[in-house]
Amino acid sequence: MQQLMTFVANNPFMSGLWIVLLLALIIVTIRSTMQGIKQLQAQQAIIWTNREDGIFVDIRSADEYRKGHVSGAKSLPQQQIKDKKVHAIEKFKDAPIVLVCNTGHTAISVAKSLQEQGFNQVAVLAGGMNAWRNDKLPIATGK
Repeated sequence: MQQLMTFVANNPFMSGLWIVLLLALIIVTIRSTMQGIKQLQAQQAIIWTNREDGIFVDIRSADEYRKGHVSGAKSLPQQQIKDKKVHAIEKFKDAPIVLVCNTGHTAISVAKSLQEQGFNQVAVLAGGMNAWRNDKLPIATGK
């Protein structure tokens, strides 16, 4: 404990930064829990979509999608979803939909928007494409 106090006294900037980052992480976690949006790990998402004929929807830009996406994922940029231009996934209103962004944070607000538009089973890929890559799961490129 004495070493911690010495470190804090000698490094006030780094200690303050650590506290700010910890609070930000806590706030993000609480917000996502309160919004009622499921966050699924990659393996859970695969099982959930396969079991009930669901789909992965990549909400990143078309350029990011082309560079690498979940195999079989449909590209539907987040702005189209927020503008209620969801014709491409309309037939999945009652099927599992897993939204994919880079880190999993952007997809939470988009998931809420889809729920408001009548989509019943919406979840977010926890950690987004970064987690998918880290898990060394298959990535498709191109359109």
